[in-house]
Amino acid sequence: MLTVIIPVLNEAATIGNVVRFCKKNPLVTEVIVVDDKSEDATAQVAAEAGAIVVTSEVRGKGISMKDGIRHAANELIVFLDGDIDPYPEETITLLATPLLLNDTDFVKGSFARNAGRVTELVAKPLLHIFYPGLAHFSQPLSGMIAGKKSYFNKIDFFNDYGVDIGILIDMYLMKARVQEVNIGYLENKSKPWQALGKMSKEVSRAIITKAQVHHAGEISEEEINSLEAINREMNSTLREKLSGFHKMAIFDMDDTILMGRTIDACAQTFGFTAKLEDLRAQEKDPIILTKRIGLLLKGRTMDDLLDIAGNIPMVPDVKEVISALKERGYIIGIISNSYTLITNYVRQQIGADFSFANQMEFFEGRATGEVNLPSYFFGSPGSVCGHAYCKTNALQYACEKYNVQLKNCIVIGDSRDDRCMVGHGGHGVSFRTKDDVLATIASTNIRDYSFQPLLSLT
Repeated sequence: MLTVIIPVLNEAATIGNVVRFCKKNPLVTEVIVVDDKSEDATAQVAAEAGAIVVTSEVRGKGISMKDGIRHAANELIVFLDGDIDPYPEETITLLATPLLLNDTDFVKGSFARNAGRVTELVAKPLLHIFYPGLAHFSQPLSGMIAGKKSYFNKIDFFNDYGVDIGILIDMYLMKARVQEVNIGYLENKSKPWQALGKMSKEVSRAIITKAQVHHAGEISEEEINSLEAINREMNSTLREKLSGFHKMAIFDMDDTILMGRTIDACAQTFGFTAKLEDLRAQEKDPIILTKRIGLLLKGRTMDDLLDIAGNIPMVPDVKEVISALKERGYIIGIISNSYTLITNYVRQQIGADFSFANQMEFFEGRATGEVNLPSYFFGSPGSVCGHAYCKTNALQYACEKYNVQLKNCIVIGDSRDDRCMVGHGGHGVSFRTKDDVLATIASTNIRDYSFQPLLSLT
């Protein structure tokens, strides 16, 4: 009378009880388990429980469903999932009764549990646009279904997460009589968050693909505009709301992470300390100063600069504290007036996520003396500080890139160059500073060579 088909993959823990549940129903004369080349004992357990076991040649739920239909001896077919145990006692009867009474051609099972995240955020909004006649279904992605073999044979099954919504749409388009029935309370485990992106993509692709076929390859301008509006507003809302959960810690590098300044160490090694001090005293424009200091390094090799940076000791507990911050959900960045060659080296040493700095040009491994100032240091109409060239602009750029609010940033620096950035962070920290203004701006002042006090701010 009824054939129950159960597509499975690595469900040895539950499939035996599911098969036995099916076989005790007097309406069921055949239970087919379609094994998707499981790597556990699923097939053996299913056979021992009394099921007909079919091995699918190609992995994928859609293909497994088609294989089961092809082997089914009955016209009326019920599909169940193999990972649910227990099912409500009347599940099969509730799904099959409308078919047995010839009141319907296809039955979609719903159950007493809130619809899933992909259902609410993806499937239902798209159904409202393309198939308003299906928008009332509470759980359109449910895999507990029943229908007539003659109808199933007319369907092209998707072979991914879109298979269940695809079947519902095809039944609707064939003008089959479609009904949703509640089968009771079900402990149905939610998909892990890592799978939600893939599931959302495949469900939305199934709905839109079916819509294209239904509309002879075309979707109306109104439907396109609706999709774009939903996508735009959803992305905007998600970025706004999720940013409140993201946190970031930004470190200056010289005299903060490093117990010294790289350019001072270079000057001492290469003998241009006096020239460097003269430049600092005479040149007040930070852009010109950066460019002229770069000329002092002309001809030096990458290895020269990295050797010098590698010989400057780091604050002893920097790696430990950064590891602890990352465990607490913080994104870690370096924003420095030094050079990316050095900041990237330090970033790798301490386990930071990114670094922003100036870009020293090299040719055949030697510095040309030219320094490129990245655009993220320069102000824009949306800049929060109003400075044309400032670390705060880089901080703001980092916040936008990583979707973090400024108020959720810990910013650590030591010098007058860090005043603005420290002042705009949610929690500004001065580190062994000699700058009285910075110490006043900062909400926390660290005097020792230790970043441990940062952990009390999280």
